[in-house]
Amino acid sequence: MMTWGIVLIAIGIGLFIFEAADPGFFIAVPGGVLFTLGVILLAFPDYDIISPWTPVIVAVVVLPMMFISLMFYRRISPPSKPTTTMTTSLEGKKGIVVKEVQPDNITGRVKVGEEIGGGWSATADEKIEEGEKVRIKKSKGVHVVVERLEKNRAYKK
Repeated sequence: MMTWGIVLIAIGIGLFIFEAADPGFFIAVPGGVLFTLGVILLAFPDYDIISPWTPVIVAVVVLPMMFISLMFYRRISPPSKPTTTMTTSLEGKKGIVVKEVQPDNITGRVKVGEEIGGGWSATADEKIEEGEKVRIKKSKGVHVVVERLEKNRAYKK
């Protein structure tokens, strides 16, 4: 039984590490249960794991671990739903070209505000170079149509 205890502890620690690398996957709950059961098996090596007391021990271990994990996740979870951007809400907003925008081609990229990532796919009626300020005229599905806001460049890479 000592070998199973070490195996369960190792798997539990592995699940904790995986959860730390990818939070929100809720893998810490089974990791905590496996870790605790491994400790129990190491503490009581002569205990027969298949016995009438096994469900009671599992319930005593699993229920508090589940409650503690849920309380932990409730504390670290964001207080509200994350904001999303609808393409129609982009119309009229100003942005900066981060990849050259060309007519009839959606390979250009425009960054709007402080958004994270590469920006929105964009097209325009004219060629607009990287770094120029633009205004979003309209959105078409998952890309936007922009127009040059001014001739001066906002920044140069």
